[in-house]
Amino acid sequence: MTKILSQSEDDTITIARDLAAEIKPRDVLFLHGTLGMGKTVFARALIRELCGDETLEVVSPTFTLVQTYEARDCDVHHYDLYRIEDADEIFALGWEDSLNEAITIVEWPERLGPYQPASRLDITLANADNDKDHREILIMKIPPP
Repeated sequence: MTKILSQSEDDTITIARDLAAEIKPRDVLFLHGTLGMGKTVFARALIRELCGDETLEVVSPTFTLVQTYEARDCDVHHYDLYRIEDADEIFALGWEDSLNEAITIVEWPERLGPYQPASRLDITLANADNDKDHREILIMKIPPP
């Protein structure tokens, strides 16, 4: 497990960009944290780095539930599952294809219920230092069983 202190949104962006160098096709990243912790900021920076385009428009998939981007080696599928009510809804969003072909980034992954892949990278963003702008970012690799 890796623990990193982010003291600003710019720090969070840098941490995400640095992590992008380690991500490869078929990797799954779960972004954990309450509202406002910076999950979408982290995802946006990661996607831009994976796609090699710092100006790429990366919108939160809160209402569309999933957005797809063309990265260098494969597609990136960015899910925001905050609004799904039943875990089975994930299959209508191309979940199986994501796992087999793409880099998959998931905000609110607990909504996947039994469909959470065993192997993944869990990234948790939480308040740190009693400061509204500081984040503790925990990165934990969950290996295949």
